[in-house]
Amino acid sequence: MEKHDTNESSKQQPWDTCRKVPVIQVEQKPKPAARCLKWFTCIIVAILVFALALLSKTSFLLLITFGNKNSTFVEHNVTALLGTGFVLVAPNVLLLIKSMWKILFKSTGIPPKKVLLVLGIEFLVALGAAVLTIVAMPHFDIVSNVTILNSVSILSAVFQVVAQFFDGDRKRYITIPVCSIVLIILGYILFAISYLIIEESTPEVKISVGLAIVGTIFVSLNWWENFSSLFRIKLLGDISRDIEKSRNVVDIFSSLIRILVTAAVLGAYVPLSGQDWKSSLFLFQTPTVGLLVAVQILSSVMCHWFVVVACKMHFLRRSFVMPMYLLSFVVLIVFLVPVQFMPLQSKPNSTYCENIQQNSNDHWVNMMIKDVVRTVCTRDIVVNMKKEGLVFMGISSLSLWLGLILSTIYVCYLKIQRIERTKDLFVRRMYEGAFLEQSMLLNTRFEVKKKNKEKSLQETIRVFLCGTMWHENYDEMMSIIISIFRLDKYKPKAEKKSDVEFEFHIHFDDAFKDVNHGRHINEYAETLTDVIKEVYTIFRDFEPCMFKKKEPLPEQKITNTPYGGRLEYTLPKGNVLTVHLKDKKKIRHKKRWSQIMYLYYILGWRLNGKYYKMFEEGAEKKLLDNSFKKEKENTYILAVDGDTDFQPSAVMLLIDRLKLYPEVGAACGRIHPTGPGPMVWYQKFEYAVGHWLQKSAEHVLGCVLCSPGCFSLFRGSALMDDNVMKTYSTKATEASHFVQYDQGEDRWLCTLLLQQGWRVEYCAASDAYTNAPQDFKEFYNQRRRWGPSTLANTIDLLGSGSLTAEKNSSISKLFILYQVFSTGASILGPATVCLMISGSFMFIFGTPGNWALVLAVVPPAVYMLLCFKLKPDTQITIAAVMSVIYAFLMAGTILSIIGDLIRNNTFITPSGLFLIGMVLLYLITAALHPQEFSLIIYGLLYFLCIPSGYLLLAIYSMVNLNIVTWGTRESSGQSKTSAVKAIKKQFMQASCCKCPCLTSYDVMKEDAAAEAITMTEMPQVEVPVGIESSAENSQVSYQSWIARLQEKPYSFPLSETTLTMEETEFWTELQARYLEPLKENKEQQEKVADDLIELRNKVTFAYFFCNAIWLVATFVLQAIGDTVSIKIPKIYPNGTQSTTEMFSLDPIALMFLLGFAALLILQFFAMIYHRIYTLIHFVAYVGTDTKAYKKRTKANKKFQASRVSSESSVPQNRDDLDDLDDHDDHDEYDDQDYQDYQAENIYD
Repeated sequence: MEKHDTNESSKQQPWDTCRKVPVIQVEQKPKPAARCLKWFTCIIVAILVFALALLSKTSFLLLITFGNKNSTFVEHNVTALLGTGFVLVAPNVLLLIKSMWKILFKSTGIPPKKVLLVLGIEFLVALGAAVLTIVAMPHFDIVSNVTILNSVSILSAVFQVVAQFFDGDRKRYITIPVCSIVLIILGYILFAISYLIIEESTPEVKISVGLAIVGTIFVSLNWWENFSSLFRIKLLGDISRDIEKSRNVVDIFSSLIRILVTAAVLGAYVPLSGQDWKSSLFLFQTPTVGLLVAVQILSSVMCHWFVVVACKMHFLRRSFVMPMYLLSFVVLIVFLVPVQFMPLQSKPNSTYCENIQQNSNDHWVNMMIKDVVRTVCTRDIVVNMKKEGLVFMGISSLSLWLGLILSTIYVCYLKIQRIERTKDLFVRRMYEGAFLEQSMLLNTRFEVKKKNKEKSLQETIRVFLCGTMWHENYDEMMSIIISIFRLDKYKPKAEKKSDVEFEFHIHFDDAFKDVNHGRHINEYAETLTDVIKEVYTIFRDFEPCMFKKKEPLPEQKITNTPYGGRLEYTLPKGNVLTVHLKDKKKIRHKKRWSQIMYLYYILGWRLNGKYYKMFEEGAEKKLLDNSFKKEKENTYILAVDGDTDFQPSAVMLLIDRLKLYPEVGAACGRIHPTGPGPMVWYQKFEYAVGHWLQKSAEHVLGCVLCSPGCFSLFRGSALMDDNVMKTYSTKATEASHFVQYDQGEDRWLCTLLLQQGWRVEYCAASDAYTNAPQDFKEFYNQRRRWGPSTLANTIDLLGSGSLTAEKNSSISKLFILYQVFSTGASILGPATVCLMISGSFMFIFGTPGNWALVLAVVPPAVYMLLCFKLKPDTQITIAAVMSVIYAFLMAGTILSIIGDLIRNNTFITPSGLFLIGMVLLYLITAALHPQEFSLIIYGLLYFLCIPSGYLLLAIYSMVNLNIVTWGTRESSGQSKTSAVKAIKKQFMQASCCKCPCLTSYDVMKEDAAAEAITMTEMPQVEVPVGIESSAENSQVSYQSWIARLQEKPYSFPLSETTLTMEETEFWTELQARYLEPLKENKEQQEKVADDLIELRNKVTFAYFFCNAIWLVATFVLQAIGDTVSIKIPKIYPNGTQSTTEMFSLDPIALMFLLGFAALLILQFFAMIYHRIYTLIHFVAYVGTDTKAYKKRTKANKKFQASRVSSESSVPQNRDDLDDLDDHDDHDEYDDQDYQDYQAENIYD
């Protein structure tokens, strides 16, 4: 220790101040490009919301105007009334379709009888809307029609007053809705006076005034559910909960009631008003009315969607509230102002209204506007310019408009989380056709505003980053350690509660080696300690100065544990990094067992154990259950590999998915392979296509099937669910277990989550980078693991498809069908590639169809036979040579297809359309991922390597399915030593029996399989768990590696600590139950090896038998020739059709081509949908992160100012911070508190 202290405290030499610093790229301030994207998106969304709302409003008011008997633009007014009816029922029809779709493919509850009260309210709302718009409004002028719609907020304002009253806040916040009620009532009174007293109105108009007021009151019942939970009335609360459980059924009945009531009112009013249905024309026979109905419905739907987008992006005020508030005035301007610039028919001594007459030469737009303006000129107060009447009309309109604003002003201050769920934003699923802006504002969920400025603390999310390491090199370790330190800097350890807390764990496999005096950590583990020390100094001295005194490294902890050892580092910002050094002689190694180790440690020992201890101490069981449930839901496991590189924003985006959607059990990000060379280039495009199309489609259509362990976030309650963590800890005993459990552990864990009902999602904005295999052999060995395990897990999921669809609300029967088709296409990949190669022979060499097919099938068939006899390395060498040959063939195919298009003078051929379609699809897809567009360059390499990736690799994977070694990172010194020992052992066994050179490779493969099983599941045990060596040997063993690290120069001072008795017992019991190194059982190894070979033979036969059937069917159809082929005429680009030349396609090829095209198109549209919501999430994150950055910067400046201005200590509590803010004028939503300084607030 003395030596260490001396070295560490040595003075910094002025001639040696230069540093070697890795690329850190710490995210603090959001990038300017991201902020520009945010503002650009905000402006575009605001414009679209306003323009679409304007289209919807104007088209609806035109329909109302044309429903007036005095309208001259439409010959039959009943047609306009019918169009108004269509506008009213359109959202109900859409809601009916949506609810029926969900009932068909999802589970739903049955509503109780008390929900009949809701249907009664729906009846009144539908009656009020129909009477108001169909019966009353056609008799009013345009100004009255625009403003009377604003009065539908009357009961919402009343409900707000009642809600505030129950909440006990009677002074400040209750004043606003009271003023709104007064203004709306004033508007009602002035509206009635202007029609009934000041001017002489017809009986129809007088009746319409009363019907309009009653109708708006009935309509205002529509949003009762927004306030039902605030009234503290048990019946209303129960009804709201019942509706939530059976929302789809209730929506179906309410939609039907509204449609029927609207139809009844419309059907009764036409004959009662003296009109005849026979005079009406169908909408499509009246182009203007039909066009207005289509525009109104389409613009309303799109406006509703863009409003949701604006809210999710945190553009609530700018892109939603302001456009809606300004809409009424702009509509009046659109109708009334243009008339000032139209040519009028001036007559001597004529009034302005007399000059507005239809002219046959007028444009149809001018004619419509004049028809609308004429409704104002029918008013006596306008014709005779009665000032009191005009004043009453103006004050009434202004009062109703202000009443709407005051009753919905709460929307401006609504706290919204990033990508808030739509059902948490709005009460009802749909808009109201006649009251678009009013319904969107009133439909926004209401929250009671309390008088004081207290903020309820958020539930803290605890994220445990758990990384697994084995034989990573220096650069790979540097990536993950830098990422951890980035998170530490982004989210410092707070003294008080924060929104997110981090804790870091690294589980290092096989960290010890034998030395003369015991067990020491190996060179990989020592490299990790060096990397941690190096990164620590960089982040601690982020802005180094030669004149700054060098601080000594702080003391860290080192502990001997039952599984090996532990290093505990306190990072610069207070978070803790724990490195668990695993000794494979004491605990089972490999990645899955490391995952089980940290799952039981974090979720079992630390989480469950804490609450069980509280229960034993006498805490109330009900309170413990609630707290335990919440903490399980708010505990996340971030699984990473030892070479993963990511930014804090990537983690926060994943946290958003789990935080807002409680049914999400796991979420993964966009994985980017890194490294140089053609092999990595191929993987970059392969990963890109897989994420762009496949993962996006899985996310949209159902669930992601695999959340990769290199960067995924898991919910604690999902992992702790039945049949998940317990099943995941199952030891592989059968041949199929080795393939499904150990070769694809990440996919298997996701399969367990899906089968248990949890959702797995993909967040494309969350980027992570990981090293990819850089040479052909390592790549093939990696995919040899992934291919069979993917197929095994997919078949397992499809096998339980019905049960999974019943249990998992995100997986429907249609998604199961999609996966069946996708899996079938994957299985038939080799045969498809053979057909492609056959086409290449036909294009390039002009080979006849059947002979070309034979030539395409023979080489892979021979390669498959060789794979049964040759060593894996030899198989890979042959595959590499064949891949190069096939690449040249594919290059020739591309050129031949292009030449064929030129020769035929048309690109409208099966091969031409396929090639052009694929190129366009990938180009558009890449363009929708602008940051990754450059990856399209590698698409050509990907195309050239299709035979290698989908034919030769499939053969290699299936034939070597019985080899269950990891296949990657086995080129280390220790792996080489193990391989040498295995070869020596094999040589000695062979020399005792016969000449080694005569040994059959089948026998060698059996031995290799047995050796692989030994490496993965059954390592030789020297120190069984629970049977410790003597105290003296144990003391020497652990002191040696601890003392060596303590004496290591230029490193952290390490303080030796010990585990508590309870934790020691936990590790001992965990090892004995799940993680005990298995004793070598030669008979069991041989049995499993034989079973693996038998499984390999069965799977290989079934797999290639399916492909053989496909090829044979194609061969037979080609042999039959024109008898069954489908003739396609040759079409030239100018549209002309050849009479002599035809193209032929066999039915199977056409069916597969159409199926493959349908699959790609489905994935393409799913990708577009996913891209839109990725943009929403990213922009929302940029907006909130910018605010958080400003808050942190402002708080830091205040702290620095306080240090300069006084010698007192830095403020440590809320009161001190409030003192600093005494002179700042902040409202409730901008108030800065201690939590704002410690961690970013994700609320708007």
